Amino acid sequence: MNERRALGFGLSAVLLWSTVATAFKLTLAEFTPIQMLTVASVVSAIALTCICALQGKLSTLKDTFLANPWYYILLGLINPLAYYVILFKAYDLLPASQAQAINYSWAITLTLMAAVFLGQRIRGQDWIACCLSYVGVIVIATQGDILGLNFASPLGVGLALLSTLLWASYWILNTKNKADPIVGVLLGFLVAIPCAIALSLHEGATWSGISLQGWLAVSYVGLFEMGVTFVLWLSALKLTQNTARISNLIFASPFISLALLASVLGEEIHPSTLMGLVLIIGGLVIQQIKFGKKDLAPSVK
Repeated sequence: MNERRALGFGLSAVLLWSTVATAFKLTLAEFTPIQMLTVASVVSAIALTCICALQGKLSTLKDTFLANPWYYILLGLINPLAYYVILFKAYDLLPASQAQAINYSWAITLTLMAAVFLGQRIRGQDWIACCLSYVGVIVIATQGDILGLNFASPLGVGLALLSTLLWASYWILNTKNKADPIVGVLLGFLVAIPCAIALSLHEGATWSGISLQGWLAVSYVGLFEMGVTFVLWLSALKLTQNTARISNLIFASPFISLALLASVLGEEIHPSTLMGLVLIIGGLVIQQIKFGKKDLAPSVK
């Protein structure tokens, strides 16, 4: 029964994550990246607060924060604040299919950063995975013109790669976090929200004229990119006796996402994007052969 529930939670998480690239583009049509972060963070914080209350964890929130306040402030400034501002800006500058594909190289970035900051050994297959994945990134960024190295949006590609550094940094810092993961994520949002509000006021962007579709899209991002889906994924990993089977579900997500972008938004999926994504996913698969995921990897997105 637990394995069936774990598979259900895992599939639900993957399907929901597959929709967020489409939701990002719908939201960015009406919101700036900072506005989008602000509203989505509030929605996510509300959802996570409700989940913590239902699970009886809300009473631990204050003590968890006060036990190591600077640590949680740093985590919150990295994720969601810096990570999502940069990721949303990358989506604003690039076709969603390119931005989401490049973002999937974060696990390779994590391997390299773990070697530098945690002293973990990089295996031969990790180097092969790195080469494959970053060739995939170049194929996507240049739309197949590898030799010419002509980037349609160098800034967009740079921001997408920077987002992988921030996401990997967040999970490296999380290796020392012994608190409940849902409580930890909620604390990150509570730290980030005041900063996001201040940035949105400084930006001076207008909030008038935003359609109902825009508000629904940004709320969807808050619920299913930042909040509820994370809980579903953690629940799947907690219930299963076969972590690898659940973790491998995530490899379907980018391909489902491309199909949704093409069908819902009518975005043209360049053949080089698909080719590059196959290289990135191929690298991730090679990385996991025999040895599975590294202990610090969160097995998400």
